[in-house]
Amino acid sequence: MSEEQVVNMMFSDEKDGDEPELSLSTLAALNEFLSEKKEREERLRLIAETAERNDKVLDEVVLEEDWQLSQFWYDDHTSVVLANEALRLAGTEGRIACISCPTLYKELRKLKPASVKAQLFEYDTRFSVYGDDFTFYDYRSPLEIPKDLGSSFEVVVADPPFLSEECLTKTALTMRYLSKGPLILCTGSIMEDLAGRLLQLRMCAFQPKHRNNLANDFRCYANYDFDSSTLVHEKS
Repeated sequence: MSEEQVVNMMFSDEKDGDEPELSLSTLAALNEFLSEKKEREERLRLIAETAERNDKVLDEVVLEEDWQLSQFWYDDHTSVVLANEALRLAGTEGRIACISCPTLYKELRKLKPASVKAQLFEYDTRFSVYGDDFTFYDYRSPLEIPKDLGSSFEVVVADPPFLSEECLTKTALTMRYLSKGPLILCTGSIMEDLAGRLLQLRMCAFQPKHRNNLANDFRCYANYDFDSSTLVHEKS
């Protein structure tokens, strides 16, 4: 059972009575959700403690969205389009930075050759299970990143967790610091003007989608002609 389903059941119970009171079925669902979450966290802990990580096991790790961290996973088609475009830009031995977009990182793990490096910059420490591919990242400290990573990525893809001027401005600093050139940004349409002023990005025709539909109009931006790539127009 997903967190979204549990939350919906809890709100439904509150509407049915004058005072908030969880029904037996909702309590059972909540307990089931918490038990499953505990099992997933324990499995992650055991994997993380394993000295020699198994790529097959890591590829099967499933992490649910954490709404408190403003996490919304891409749908499969969006993940594939972004991953293929990043791989095209990276070339045969390039490096790809994924800032706050773990679903893109996971897709890259499946598609990339061993000679291409994908690095995830992420606040959620659950993703530290991916070892050296994980770099802890807090957008509020945009330049607290290992110095050897500066200007070392052929392409940088970012999906700031919040639709705020502060979040995008600080994420933009990180993008500039890491990048050798191409930048791809996924964020709301209301950030179009700021994205243009900060990074000279233009809105693309390609529109990212999420597994759980968002109320916000979500768009893709780039500092090059993203839409000219034939990979972008592939159908899932």
